[in-house]
Parts: sequence; structure tokens; C-alpha cells
Amino acid sequence: MFKRIKKIILFSILGAALIALGIALFTVFFDQAVIVRKGTIYCVLCEEKIVALTFDDGPSPDWTPKILDALKEENIKATFFMLGKHVEEYPEVARRVAAEGHEIGNHTYDHHVLLYYKPEELEKEIRDAQDAIYKATGVTTKYFRPPKAWLTGAEKKQLKRMGYETILWSLNSKDWVTFHDKQITSYILRNIRPGDIILFHDSGGVFRPEGGSRKQTVKTISRLAGKLREKGYRFVTISELLSLREKNGKQ
Repeated sequence: MFKRIKKIILFSILGAALIALGIALFTVFFDQAVIVRKGTIYCVLCEEKIVALTFDDGPSPDWTPKILDALKEENIKATFFMLGKHVEEYPEVARRVAAEGHEIGNHTYDHHVLLYYKPEELEKEIRDAQDAIYKATGVTTKYFRPPKAWLTGAEKKQLKRMGYETILWSLNSKDWVTFHDKQITSYILRNIRPGDIILFHDSGGVFRPEGGSRKQTVKTISRLAGKLREKGYRFVTISELLSLREKNGKQ
């Protein structure tokens, strides 16, 4: 009887470990945004070789300035989807993002996954972030990106009623996994298409939206910029990308 119990416990532990491993591999190697793209903007179909760089989870006092330095060196304007909580903690970094001509989007107040939020909870999460962004930068943004990409159909409709465009991405750098900049660049170059939106992060680690190292992200910017320009690409903000969509009349 005791041996049987030991076997059951052992198999339970092994089963739990395999499930955990499966979840980890799924998170690292599969981009869940593909599942929830309907009703969002994740790229613009066009012939012109343009691409939008976007950065989530900031601002960070450690990494956002370094990313801004790299973008300035390459003369690139990007879009930063900021957390209200981080804006309140580091308003001077948020102000620098705006002052240097980059675009700002709303990434919720504290990075909670929004599935199953009540409508009033969702609205508060977004309004609190917008209030923090406006107080620090004077910017009122109309672009929203949900943490982890997850949104229900009802939440997408609510966001539209609130005046927001939901912006996802077509290419995920997975830089939070701390892949090497050569690996990130190689992946993007293999898959790049005109009108792509690329996801990076200027804050956050594997398990939380703050901390972690963005060293490889910083290095990727200059490496990727040179390689994409060799292919004839230029860099735009989300609003510039969407103006092209409106001009062409298609997603």
C-alpha cells in the first residue's frame, strides 16, 4: 500500500512538472497574440517597406533611457505602451519619451490580464493609466495594448466605445526571454513583411512587468536598424502606420 502511494505521488509530481514545462515552452515559443487578433490592429497590409517598433511595460529608469539613446542614434521614432503605475513612479522618463518625439500608448495601470474584468473595472484600469500619462506628459493617447494580448470580444467593443484602437503586433521579439540580439534580429529578418508591428519591451522580466534586463533589446535596435535599412525599410510610429491604412482603405 505504501509503495502504491509513493508511485501515485511520484507520477503526480512528474505530471505537474510536465505540465509546467509545457506551459513554459508554450509561452516562450508560441505567440498567443495570434489567437486574439480579431478586432484588433496588428499590422497594415501595404507594399511600402515600413515597420513600427513598439515597446511595452515601461517606463523604466534603467532601460528606457538606454533604448531612447539607441533610437536617437538610429533616428527612429517608436511607440511606447506605458503602464500607469510606472509612469507615476518615473514621470521624468515618461516625459523624455514624449519630448523626443516618440508616441505613447496605454498599457493599463498595473499590467493585470484583463480577461473577465467587469466593464467598470476595465474602464478604471485604462482611465487610471491615461490620467497618469497625461499628468506626466500632457499626452492623451488613443492607442491601447492589453497585457499578454488577452482581451474578450466584449472588451474589444468597450475599448472601441471608449475611443481606443487596440494595437497588437505581427512580430514578437520575445526579448523578455533574454534571447541574444543576434537571435532576435535573425528571427525578425526571416519573417519581416511591409506594415509589420514589432513588439519589444523597455521594462519587465519573465515573471513581472518590472526589473529584468533589456541589454539585448538595446543591442538589437542598432543591429536591426542597419539590416532593415539595407532591405529598404524605414521606421514609423503607430499613428503613421495607421494613416497609411486609412489612405489605402484596408487592414
